[in-house]
Amino acid sequence: MIYSRSGHGVNAGVTLANCVGVIDSDYRGNIMVTLRAAEDGPGLAVRPGDRIAQAMLTPVPQATLECVDTLPPTERGVGGHGSTGA
Repeated sequence: MIYSRSGHGVNAGVTLANCVGVIDSDYRGNIMVTLRAAEDGPGLAVRPGDRIAQAMLTPVPQATLECVDTLPPTERGVGGHGSTGA
């Protein structure tokens, strides 16, 4: 995943145009980002070699789904949102 550098947002009003970029595991091309400057921000001069974004490698578990006719009971039961008291 590709994120904005927090200092650019705070100091220059510059963020990634799509907020967070997701790179598919099978992608093999160049990684590019699009920056957007706030209309009232000072902007940011970008030169070759500047750090303009940051990447985070996130493991993605591979799950196997199983179709069933009924689900087993849980502690929550049939309660919906907020039913655990949180």
